[in-house]
Amino acid sequence: MQTLGTYLVLAATTAPPLVPNAGILVAAGVLASHGRLNIVVVLLVVAGSAVLGDLAIHWFGSRFRRPVHGWARRTTRRRTLLAWTTEQIHRYGVPFVIAVRFLPSGRLIGGLAAGVTGYPRRRYLVGAVIAESIWASYSVFLGYLGSAVAENRFYAASIGFAISAVVAGAGLLVQRSARRRVSSREAAEAAAAENAAPGRAGTGSSGPGNAGTGGGAAGNAGDRKRDDGPGASGPSRGPGGARPLGIGERGGAADD
Repeated sequence: MQTLGTYLVLAATTAPPLVPNAGILVAAGVLASHGRLNIVVVLLVVAGSAVLGDLAIHWFGSRFRRPVHGWARRTTRRRTLLAWTTEQIHRYGVPFVIAVRFLPSGRLIGGLAAGVTGYPRRRYLVGAVIAESIWASYSVFLGYLGSAVAENRFYAASIGFAISAVVAGAGLLVQRSARRRVSSREAAEAAAAENAAPGRAGTGSSGPGNAGTGGGAAGNAGDRKRDDGPGASGPSRGPGGARPLGIGERGGAADD
């Protein structure tokens, strides 16, 4: 009865995502190495429950696309991870479904991205079975082999935790690098879209923003032409171009 309860705990902690279960899996491996649990049953329970959880995540993503997108848009991290994961799944298929399982939060993001974008469930199932089999094997065998190397159970568990931490750290670095690439690309696309916006076309030398300046210059030229027109160069002249005499002026011909 106690053994059955242990298997149920293993299934309950591996089926849902984001549950910290590394210590439980390492402990299960240690118990299996001492004959308290069956190593084959442990592997089947851990991998099988994880696959069922993956299928549930895929179904949720395909069934509730709009809420998933709304949830992802709440933070930049979620949005960039979902966008990057979606792109990689469609580019690489099953190999990426396997690889994303080992990234931090990769199981949840990968399943949701596959469901939201309509990635075929059968292909996703193939990748999930392979990924969870690898994950269950290395997680449980960390404790199993660690216990064989170190007689002390505490030392065996410590070895398992250390290796798990190294793997998780490597996955976190990959994830952060991918997030930075996605953020940089989105920033570049936003800048390009802003530069191509219609409102910025008027800043050119021949754009609408300069049309008023050209119109003003034309108006100034027209004013100058009107100043240079008839009556603008001095007193008006009579017929033949003779200038009329002013008051008190005498013509030269009258003197003669």
